Amino acid sequence: MKNYKRYLITSALPYANGPIHIGHLAGVYVPSDIYTRYLRMKGVDVISICGSDEHGVPITLKARKEGVTPQAIVDRYHELNKKAFKDFGIAFDIYSRTSNKVHYDTASEFFKTLYDKGEFIEKSSEQYYDEEAGCFLADRYIMGTCPHCGNENAYGDQCEKCGTSLSPNDLINPHSTVSGSKPVLKETLHWYLPLDKYEPWLKKWILEEHTEWKTNVYGQCKSWIDQGLQPRAVSRDLDWGVPVPVDGAKGKVLYVWFDAPIGYISATKELTPEWEKYWKDKETRMIHFIGKDNIVFHCIIFPAMLKAEGSFILPDNVPANEFLNLENDKISTSRNWAVWLHEYLEDFPGKQDVLRYALCANAPETKDNDFTWKDFQARNNNELVAILGNFINRTLVLTNNYYEGKVPPRGKTDQNDEDVLREIGRLKNNVESSLENFRFREALKEAMNLARLGNKYLADAEPWKVVKTDPERVKTIMNISLQITANLTIIFEPFLPFSMEKLRGWINLDSMRWDNAGNTDLLSSGHQINKPDLLFDKIEDEAITKQVEKLLSTKKANEAASAKTAPAKAPVTFDDFSRMDIRTATILEAEKVPKTTKLLKLKIDTGIDTRTIVSGIAEHYDPEKIIGKQISIIANLEPRKIKGIESQGMILMAEDKDGKLVMISPSEKVSNGSTIK
Repeated sequence: MKNYKRYLITSALPYANGPIHIGHLAGVYVPSDIYTRYLRMKGVDVISICGSDEHGVPITLKARKEGVTPQAIVDRYHELNKKAFKDFGIAFDIYSRTSNKVHYDTASEFFKTLYDKGEFIEKSSEQYYDEEAGCFLADRYIMGTCPHCGNENAYGDQCEKCGTSLSPNDLINPHSTVSGSKPVLKETLHWYLPLDKYEPWLKKWILEEHTEWKTNVYGQCKSWIDQGLQPRAVSRDLDWGVPVPVDGAKGKVLYVWFDAPIGYISATKELTPEWEKYWKDKETRMIHFIGKDNIVFHCIIFPAMLKAEGSFILPDNVPANEFLNLENDKISTSRNWAVWLHEYLEDFPGKQDVLRYALCANAPETKDNDFTWKDFQARNNNELVAILGNFINRTLVLTNNYYEGKVPPRGKTDQNDEDVLREIGRLKNNVESSLENFRFREALKEAMNLARLGNKYLADAEPWKVVKTDPERVKTIMNISLQITANLTIIFEPFLPFSMEKLRGWINLDSMRWDNAGNTDLLSSGHQINKPDLLFDKIEDEAITKQVEKLLSTKKANEAASAKTAPAKAPVTFDDFSRMDIRTATILEAEKVPKTTKLLKLKIDTGIDTRTIVSGIAEHYDPEKIIGKQISIIANLEPRKIKGIESQGMILMAEDKDGKLVMISPSEKVSNGSTIK
C-alpha cells in the first residue's frame, strides 16, 4: 500500500431534520471515529470532517409540518447533534454546516467552474407542479400508491414500505403533500451532469483500479455502471438551498446531492487555511465513511464532479456499511422507531463506551444486522464486565494487595510466560491489520482476545495460590499481567476512549502511540499504580425492560396511527335510510352468553316494548357495568337466532382504528324510544 503524507477522513453529513440514532452510529460514525483515532495514535497527519446537511426536501417537509422556517429546523438539530456527537466521543476536527456562508460560496464557485467549462447539459423537462400552491414539487412532496407493493403512502422517490426506488411518474394516483391536490406536469429548465460522459472513466477507475473496495460497495457500483449511466439533474425548483449562480435561474437551487458532498470541501476550508493540501495534493489519502444508501453519490456522482472540476483528488476508499435494524424492524425516523443518541446518553450516563462496543461488535459491515436491547445487555455483562473488566480488576487489586501498588520485577520466565508475551505482539498486529482493511468487528474481537489472554493466564497461573509457596514466581506473573493491562490501554483506545482514559489514570500511564503496543516493558519495575474502581458495571434487567417497553409503546402508537379508516360504502337513497327505525333504549339486564367469548345477552327498554338483543361486545364491556346505560338501536331489524337466542335488533357501535367498540349514546338523557333522524 502506498505511504501517504496525510489522510482526509470524511463522514456522511447527517440531515439536520432529526436526531442522530444508532443506525447512523453503526453505519458511519463509530467506524469513522475508530479509524481516525487509530491514525492519530500512529502519528499520522489526519483530519476528520463532518457537519450538518441542511438543505433538501426532508428539511422543508419538517418545517412545513411544524409551521416554522427551515432555518429554525436546521438550527435546532445542528446544535442537538453536534453536542450528542461530542458527548459520545466522536472526535471530529470540525462539525460544520451547509448553511454557512463559506459553504454557499464554495458550492456556488464549484458549480460556476463546471458551468464555465461547459460540463453541464441544459434541458427542459416536464415535472409535477402544484397549481393550488403555485410551485414545482420535489420528489418528496409527491405521494401516491406504490406500483410494486400497493402502499398508498409511497413518496415520489422511494416507497418506504418495500424499499423500491421510484420516480414521481411511477406513482399511481399521485397527490401533492403541500395542498393535497392532484399535480400537473409542467415544463421547467434544469442543468444536468452528464454521467454517461464519465462512464468509461468510472468503469476503469472503479472496476479495474479499485477491486479492493468492499464487496457491497464494488457490487453496487458495478450494477449502476452495467445498467448504463444517465445525465442527472444538479438543480431543483425550491426556495431553500444554495441558489444556482447563473442568470435565468431564479427560484432554483443546487440539488442536495450535488450540494452536500461539497460540504466536505467547505468544512475543510473553514477548519484550516491549508485546506488545499488535503484536497489537491496526491500525497493525501481521502476516505469516505458512509452508509449503503450513499454509495452511488460518493463512488460515482461526487467523483465525476471532482473529475469534471479537474483540480481535486479522488477518494481512495469508501468503506460503506449496510443498515442496522432495531428489534427486527427497520429503523425509521418518521415512525420514531429508533434509539436516539441524545436520549441514550441521558438514560445511560457514563456508558458511551458500552454503546460504542455493542455497535462495533455487531456492525453491519457486509449485511444488515439487528440491534436488540438484550444483546446490548449481554455484550456489556458477558464481555466488557466479565472479560475485560474482570481481568483489569483482578490484576490491579492483586498488585495493590501484594505490592502496595508497585509494579513487581519480572523474574525468571517459563515457556508459558514467553508464549503469552509473544502473543501480545501477535494480537496487536492482528488488530492493526483488521483496522487497515476496515474490518472493525474483527479488530474489536482481536482486541478483546488480549483481555481473554490475560484472564486465561491469571486463571492458569493462580497467583492467589502460588503466593503462599513461591512469592517470587508471583512477581513475574503479576508483572506480565500488568504489561497486558498497559497494552490494553493502547489497543482499546480507538474503540473505548473513555474507559481507556480511566484505566490509564489508574496505572499512571500517559497516552501512548500505537507503535508502543506489543511492547512488553511498558510498566517498569517499581512503577506506582493507583487503587482501581470497576471499569464497567452490570446493566440490570430493569434498565433493559424500560427501553423495551418504550419501543413497545412506540410500536402501538404507530399501529394505531397507520390503521386505515374504512372506505365509504356505496350511496343509498333517502327512502332506504328512512325505512330504518333508529331509536334510543336503556339496558335493563346484561349477561354473557354461555360457551362464547364475544356475546352478551341484553334485555332493553325501547320505549315501545321490552326485548332481547344479542351483541358481540363482551370483549369490550363488562355486563354489570352497562346496566342502566342509554344506547342507540335499530329497532326494526328482522329478528334472527344467535346461539339459540332470538335477537330483536342491533346496537349501534363505533369501531375505533384499534378495533375497540364504543356504544353510540345520546349526549344528554332522553326518553326511551326517541327516534334518531
